[in-house]
Amino acid sequence: MFRRKLTALDYHNPSGFNCKDETEFRNFIVWLEDQKIRHYRIEDRGNLRNIHSAEWPKFFEKYVQDVKCPFQVQDRQETVDWLLGLAVRLEYGDNVERYRNCKPDIVKNQDKATDPLINLDSNSPDFKAGVMALANLLQIQRHDDYLVMLKAVRILIQERLTSEAIAKASAAKEGLPVSLDKHILGFDTGDATLNEAAKILRLLHIEELRDLQTRINEAIVAVQSIIADPKTDHRLGKVGR
Repeated sequence: MFRRKLTALDYHNPSGFNCKDETEFRNFIVWLEDQKIRHYRIEDRGNLRNIHSAEWPKFFEKYVQDVKCPFQVQDRQETVDWLLGLAVRLEYGDNVERYRNCKPDIVKNQDKATDPLINLDSNSPDFKAGVMALANLLQIQRHDDYLVMLKAVRILIQERLTSEAIAKASAAKEGLPVSLDKHILGFDTGDATLNEAAKILRLLHIEELRDLQTRINEAIVAVQSIIADPKTDHRLGKVGR
């Protein structure tokens, strides 16, 4: 699954690379950092280069965090693919002139391509890495089906992050004045001041409950929007093709 990116990076064994082989994997990470990514200064790469150290996994985990990879080191294939994608982008940046004459294919009949996602490959590692990065950024629960996660990202952005939603959330809330004299507390503390304070606390609590119910309703609507999709088989938790 990594062959194309490894070939683009001139890796010495793109077809035979095995990320499950621990020694080969560690040597590969060192090569990737030394030759392509170069996130650390040369003098700071010693821990990563010491592939025989028992603490190497700890140094690798820190490296993954330092380059801001959205995956955990336990997700080795996803992590490797993301690092390769980063290396390819950096390689292109370092060799702009080399690729300047490589013109992308022009899509014929562009007026027919009304859907920008029509050719989206949902099985692409790049697609999965991008969806996972968005989900992590927006703190969305991970799901086995990346299309379902993408739907959740879309719903959250529409409901919370559009300019209209942000403006609405930022607007000052102005409520109607409430007369405490007309509000029945239901019990008597024996102190008029405490009674007034208890009434205020009760009104604030009611407002919090209303806000909580609104959030619950929004969550229910979001879930229904996903499972109501005719292409979605919610019994399997997968999107039909």
